[in-house]
Amino acid sequence: MADENTKDQEQPKRPMTVEEAGRRGGEKVASERGPEFFSTIGKKGGDTVARKRGHEFYEEIGRKGGQRVKAERGAEFYSTIGHKGGQKVKELIEQAKKNQ
Repeated sequence: MADENTKDQEQPKRPMTVEEAGRRGGEKVASERGPEFFSTIGKKGGDTVARKRGHEFYEEIGRKGGQRVKAERGAEFYSTIGHKGGQKVKELIEQAKKNQ
């Protein structure tokens, strides 16, 4: 038979990680305010960055991202996704013509 006092004894608490604290905080805010809140604050943040840093900032981060993808996946990756995108556009145009 288990000792009733063991139920009352607390396990030693471990420190919460930053990741866990962020996750818990995000879940709490989401449950209290809903997904629209995140959309609104994301838009405000994006508008602020655009106003403060300008068009060149987005060009630079896009260029850096493209270089990174090219280094990781190779130039052939762009050819492949370009072809897939072109095929999808072709299909959509054909569907639109049929629906007219």
